[in-house]
Amino acid sequence: MGVEIILIKKALITGAAGFVGTALCKRMLDEGWLVRGAVRSLSDQKRLPGGIEAVSVGSIGPDTVWTHALAGVDIVIHLAARTHVTREVDLDSLKQYRMINVAATDRLARAAVAAGVKRFIYLSSVKVNGEGKAEPYTERDMPAPEDPYGISKWEAEQALHRIEAESGIEVVILRPPLIYGPGVKANFIDLIKIVRCGIPLPFARVHNRRSLIYLGNLVDALITVCIRLEPAGQTYLVSDGVDVSTPELIRRISGAFGRPARLFSFFPHLLRFAGRLLGKTSAIGRLLGSLAVDTSKIQHELDWKAPFTMEQGLKETAEWFKKGFKV
Repeated sequence: MGVEIILIKKALITGAAGFVGTALCKRMLDEGWLVRGAVRSLSDQKRLPGGIEAVSVGSIGPDTVWTHALAGVDIVIHLAARTHVTREVDLDSLKQYRMINVAATDRLARAAVAAGVKRFIYLSSVKVNGEGKAEPYTERDMPAPEDPYGISKWEAEQALHRIEAESGIEVVILRPPLIYGPGVKANFIDLIKIVRCGIPLPFARVHNRRSLIYLGNLVDALITVCIRLEPAGQTYLVSDGVDVSTPELIRRISGAFGRPARLFSFFPHLLRFAGRLLGKTSAIGRLLGSLAVDTSKIQHELDWKAPFTMEQGLKETAEWFKKGFKV
């Protein structure tokens, strides 16, 4: 078993007002951390839990000034990023991803070194590993990102390791798969809406394998790599610890709402064809393809196991959804 670095620490969390950031801020406050949350503007402060010291840094980029935000900080947890943008219209989207996910990360890490920060934790993505592999990805696999988001995350990881080699700052990287939980958006919330409406879905023949991670589990993993000595210089894949097929996920979401799943059989190759016709190639590909991770490394090195089951995570997500949405 490892030991804690120090008993009381001050952390800077970027993206503190976001989906992962707000949950992490709350958990760290509950555990006695001193937390500073970097937000785009002070108007975002209202989304932070009470007790967080908010600092406005503007839109992050290669010229962001981090001096005030980093003063007195022991650990940086870098969550802020340009994530997937649906209906991307920028013809040079990779340039935009690189500006925020690579150049801004490099800028922050170098500023953290200058400020004497001990550890830099970076929330990356399984997209760095690639997409569509039949077997679960491991940290030993050669990175093979396929889209601008994944490419930019991989380039950011490489930049951080260069800074680590130059300066000695401890870099820790987590690569999660799809994150769900209260506050989730994008494709997962769309799936919840469809399932809750009882719309029959043509995925009964799908036999894929996908990993997910509940927000509470990701927050627990982030805190674990803050307080343990062993993660310095390491990369970890994290998940709920159970992989599901698309029809099984639909059944579990339906169960969280206390409703039966409505699935019927349709040939997967015809679903892919329909996706192309409807301009939903990527969305259908995710529902039909596999993307699983092997979490053996974090389990063995840090004795970490997801504290919440997928059923618990989906139940919390369903309760949040029922309070905030009318379908």
